[in-house]
Amino acid sequence: MMSFRLSALSLAALASIAALTACSVGPDYRGAPSVASDSTSSGTFVRAPAAGVVVTHAPNQWWLALGDPQLNDLIDAAFAHNPELHIAQARLRESRAQLQQQRANELPKVSADAAALRTREPDLGSFSALQSPGGAGSSTGGGPLQFYTAGFDATWEIDLFGGTRRAIEAASTEAQATDADLADTQVSLAAEVASAYVDLRDQQQRLVLAQHQAEVEQHMLTLTQQRRARGTAADIDIERLTTQVENTRATLIPLDAQVTDSLDRLAVLTGRAPGALDAQLAGTQPLPAMPESVAIGDPASLLQQRPDIRAAERRLASSNAQIGEHIADFFPKVTLLGDLGFSAGDPGHLLRKSNFSWVGVPYLQWNLLDFGRTLGTVHAAEASRDEAEARYTKAVLGALQDANSSLSRYGHQREHVVTLQKVETSADHSATLMRQRYTAGVSNLIDLLDTQREEFTAQQNVVAGQAELLKDFVSLQKSLGLGWRVQQG
Repeated sequence: MMSFRLSALSLAALASIAALTACSVGPDYRGAPSVASDSTSSGTFVRAPAAGVVVTHAPNQWWLALGDPQLNDLIDAAFAHNPELHIAQARLRESRAQLQQQRANELPKVSADAAALRTREPDLGSFSALQSPGGAGSSTGGGPLQFYTAGFDATWEIDLFGGTRRAIEAASTEAQATDADLADTQVSLAAEVASAYVDLRDQQQRLVLAQHQAEVEQHMLTLTQQRRARGTAADIDIERLTTQVENTRATLIPLDAQVTDSLDRLAVLTGRAPGALDAQLAGTQPLPAMPESVAIGDPASLLQQRPDIRAAERRLASSNAQIGEHIADFFPKVTLLGDLGFSAGDPGHLLRKSNFSWVGVPYLQWNLLDFGRTLGTVHAAEASRDEAEARYTKAVLGALQDANSSLSRYGHQREHVVTLQKVETSADHSATLMRQRYTAGVSNLIDLLDTQREEFTAQQNVVAGQAELLKDFVSLQKSLGLGWRVQQG
C-alpha cells in the first residue's frame, strides 16, 4: 500500500510539472495588425488602371520576360558572387546557429570528468618519537596514496514557466526575419543589375547615334565652308554649324565615360573586378524587349511577396516572444543537479559496483529582491514590441506607396515613349521626303543633312525614353517585392 501511495504521489508530481511546463507566460502572438485594410483588401492598386498592366499573378523571376540571355547570365552571376549577398547569407547562418543554441538550452547539460591523484604522506615517525615517553614511537610509514575517480555531471533547468520556450520562439522568428532580409537583398540586387545593364545598352546606342550625328554635322560644316569660299554662304552659317559640331562632339565624352562606369558597376555587382566585363559587353546591343503585358498581382499578394514586410512581421513576433521570456524571470527556477561516478584507490577496482556513487539534488533559485530590474526589463521589451509594430505599419504603408508610385511612373513613361515614337516617325518621314526632293534636284544637300540630323536626334530620344521605361519596369518589379529565391539549408 505504501509503495502504491508513493507511486501515486510521484505521478501526481510529474503531472503537475508537465502541466506547468505546457504553458508559457507572456502574451501569445496573435498576428500583425491590420494596416490600410481598404487598400490591401482591394483587388487592384489605385494607380493600376492608368498604367496599362494586368492584375494577374506576377512571376518572381521577372527578368526572364525581357528575353535577354546576357541579362539573365549577369543576374545569375550576381546571385552567385555578389559580396553583399554573401554578407546576408552569413547573417542567416549566424541567426540559425543562434536558434540551435537556444533549442539546446531545453536539454540537460552533461559533462564527463576523470581524475587520478597520487601523493605521498610526510614521514612523521621522528616527530612522534620526540613526543613519546622515552623518545620512542611508531612510524606512519610515509607510503604513497592513490585515488582514482571518473563520472558524469548533469544539470537540467526545468522550464516551468516557459522562459526558455519563449527564447526559442524569439530566436526562431528572428531567424525567419533574417531569411527575409536575405530575400530583400536579392530583390534589390536583381533590380540593380537590370538597371545597370539597361543603362549600359542605352549609353552604347546613344553613343553610336551621337557619333553618326557628329559625322553628319561635320559634313554639313564642310559643305558650308565650300559654299562660303564661293561666296554663297555667310560667316554666321559657318559659326552656327561649328558650334553645333562641337556641342555634339562634347556629348561623346560623357557618354563614353558613362559606358565605362556602367561596365565597372556591372562587374562589381557580379563579384568581379572593374574591367572584367569589358570584352563580354563591349559590342553595341539593342535594349531588352519590353514584354507585351506586365502582370502585377494585387495588394494582398504584395504583403506576402515583399521580403521587407515579411521581415518586419517576423521581428514583431520575435519582440512579442521576448516579453514572455523576461516575464518568466519573475518566477522561481528549478534546476536538477546530478552526479554519477566511481572512485577507488586502485585503477583496477574503479568500476566495481561497491565503488559506485550517485547524488541528485533539486536546486531552487528565486530572485525575490531585484528592486524592479525584472519589471524594467519587461517594460523595455513591451516598448520594443510597440516599436516593431510601428515599423511593420511603416513597412506596409511604404510598400503601398512604392508600388503605386512605380505604377504611376511606368504608366506616364509609356505615354511619353509613344509620343517620342511619333516624333521619330515624323522625323523619318521628313528625312525620306527630303531625300526624294534632293534626288529630284529641288533641294540642296544642306537641307538633306539637316533633316538627317533631326532624325538622329529623334532616334536618340526614343532610345533614352525606352531605356527609362525599362528602368521604370524594373522599379515596378522591385516595388512588388519580386526577384528573390528560396534559401536552402
